[in-house]
Amino acid sequence: MGAALPHLKRRAEFLRAARSGLKSVTPGLILQARRRHGRERFAFEGDSARVGFTVSKKVGNAVIRNRARRRLRAAAEQILADHALAGHDYVIIGRAATPERPFGKLLEDLTKSLKRLKLYKEGDSAPGESS
Repeated sequence: MGAALPHLKRRAEFLRAARSGLKSVTPGLILQARRRHGRERFAFEGDSARVGFTVSKKVGNAVIRNRARRRLRAAAEQILADHALAGHDYVIIGRAATPERPFGKLLEDLTKSLKRLKLYKEGDSAPGESS
């Protein structure tokens, strides 16, 4: 497992990722991604990947949303830390199934989304991935 990724903090950063058009939907999560360009690429934590999490009220009350966010954060630490491309911003959005989806399936969802968007950095095989 790699080091913790820097987080997106401002609403504008989340909105830029949403406008980029790179989006993958799976049963457990939605992944939005955006490549940073020019000066912006090095302005934040060097050239490393950054990640943000969001879970709307449609998913449930605060306790359920926080649980979903913790599960997404844990999945991102396992997958994105080793397999995310540098210089990109990733937004992971929780869905109604996120709080109850088996953790192995969440890992598969995140890996599948990265591969679908062609943003998966090869290396060791990802946890939860069947070869």
